Amino acid sequence: MASSKEYLEFILGQLSELEEITYRAMMGEFIIYYRGKIVGGIYDDRLLVKPVKSAISYMPIALCELPYEGAKEMLLVDEIDNKEFLAGLFHVMYKELPALKPKKKK
Repeated sequence: MASSKEYLEFILGQLSELEEITYRAMMGEFIIYYRGKIVGGIYDDRLLVKPVKSAISYMPIALCELPYEGAKEMLLVDEIDNKEFLAGLFHVMYKELPALKPKKKK
C-alpha cells in the first residue's frame, strides 16, 4: 500500500516549526530529510525514523516496524499530533544521522 499525499502534507504541517524539512517521493512512499540528512520516511501512512540511539532514548517504548518487506527495522512515531515532540525528536537525532554521500559523476 502506498502512502497518501494527504498524510505527507499532515506530517509536513506538524514539522513546520523546523527549518529545512524536505522530502522525496520514492516508489509510492516518502523519504523525509532534515537539514540534508535522512531522518526516516512515511511508509504505508506511518511515520518511521531511523533507530539511532538518541531516537531510542527519546521514545523508549517505540515499536520497531519494517517500512517494507526486506528492509531494516525503523522506529514507529506514535505522537504525530504533538508538534513539539516531533521537533524535539528531529533535533536530538540530527547529530547522530550520517551525512549523505555525494553522488558519483557519470
